[in-house]
Amino acid sequence: MIPHVSRLLELWRIAAHYRLDTLFPAEELPEKARHALSLIRMLHPAAWSSKERKNPLKLKEALEEMGPLAIKLGQLLSTRRDLIPPEVLQQLVLLQDRVKPFGSDVAQMRIQQSLKADINTLFARFDEQPLAAASIAQVHTAALHDGREVVVKVTRPDIRQQILQDFEILEWLGAALEKRLEAARALHLSEIIQDYRQIILNELDLTLEADNTRRMRHYFTGSSMMYVPEVYMDSKDVMVAERITGVPISDTATFDRLGMDRADLAEKGLTIFFTQVFRDNFFHADMHPGNVFVETINPNNPRFIALDCAIMGELSKHDQMTVARMLLAVMNSNFMQLIQVVHQAGWIPPGTDQDALAREMRRTVGPMVSKPMHELDFAGILIQVMDIARRFHLEIPPQLMLLLKTLVHVEGLGTDLYPELDIWKLAKPILTDWIKANMNPVKNVKEIGQQIPDLLLGAQDLP
Repeated sequence: MIPHVSRLLELWRIAAHYRLDTLFPAEELPEKARHALSLIRMLHPAAWSSKERKNPLKLKEALEEMGPLAIKLGQLLSTRRDLIPPEVLQQLVLLQDRVKPFGSDVAQMRIQQSLKADINTLFARFDEQPLAAASIAQVHTAALHDGREVVVKVTRPDIRQQILQDFEILEWLGAALEKRLEAARALHLSEIIQDYRQIILNELDLTLEADNTRRMRHYFTGSSMMYVPEVYMDSKDVMVAERITGVPISDTATFDRLGMDRADLAEKGLTIFFTQVFRDNFFHADMHPGNVFVETINPNNPRFIALDCAIMGELSKHDQMTVARMLLAVMNSNFMQLIQVVHQAGWIPPGTDQDALAREMRRTVGPMVSKPMHELDFAGILIQVMDIARRFHLEIPPQLMLLLKTLVHVEGLGTDLYPELDIWKLAKPILTDWIKANMNPVKNVKEIGQQIPDLLLGAQDLP
């Protein structure tokens, strides 16, 4: 049975207006799917209006109009270069999660109900004008009775019901596609939908974000590199945290005006990321410029400030080792070793031509890694590797794709600060120390064999 027909028709109308049907080339679809698409094209409004028929494909605008789930899914899928074609990714990365705020009276009512106290008991001052409004929550500024300035994050009313309803439609659509399309079955489409369902539902629970923030704060207590704001109160729908003062990471003009060392700042940022991945195994996976600020109280020793810990990543020890081995194999231009690592990780589907995969890696990535270290485009290398993974249908775990996406973003932030940034010079000591600490040659000789000296020598060869 088709769920939520009226909502499905609304999504259909939006898809038609923005020509999302053109995402599916009819000649590549099975006969039944072609007939269904033809029927959709006949029935949707664009078939009746010459103006609508001339509309270009606007995926970004369509997803923003479809609502919170579409926006969040688009943002998450923008990390899946192993699944999504480049021309679609170009539109997904432009998604903006900005919506009209809901009323302050509604926000205050939700705060009081959620924290079980009157607004005047909770705060000495509550600012009615929101600081920011997004699809899942909005943020107000306030002050506690002891004078501490805080930000109050409040989820939107009925947001959980809206997202669950849209997921029911999406799950029905995914199951229908898997029954009819081999490509959908090969992608494990229903599993992908379930993975993202859990990620987004977790983001609706602010107690999880509060726990993530406290955990990150614990790891960086006393750090001279990064500061994580303190959480004072939290519930499923409300989080009250310390208000920080900082400069957005993109405001390089302010850094220059204050005489800050941008190279040092960029190196700190990358060191923080590798520390999160290999020391803490707990990394911030939403490192866009709006979530990264810099404390400039002491311009000679600035600290990063991490906000919005809703989406975090963790890897198993096996995946951590896989990442380290992959990075070293790429940097040593040893593509057969890279394929071995990927094969041992279980990501290569049966029947894949591994020699062809290695040749494609060598052809595409080889020229990029043959450059001097200071000229390497590390993000470009990862993007090419992920594109090859998509074309060869490699089954890379979502958490690892989250890590690779975050690494691309972090390197981008770093090179924006300091274009000559050498990511490998910074990564070497962290990777080398982690491999030596976590690889016992006697214990793991049967599993890893001769790869142990290769890995350690490879780590030592990094500049």
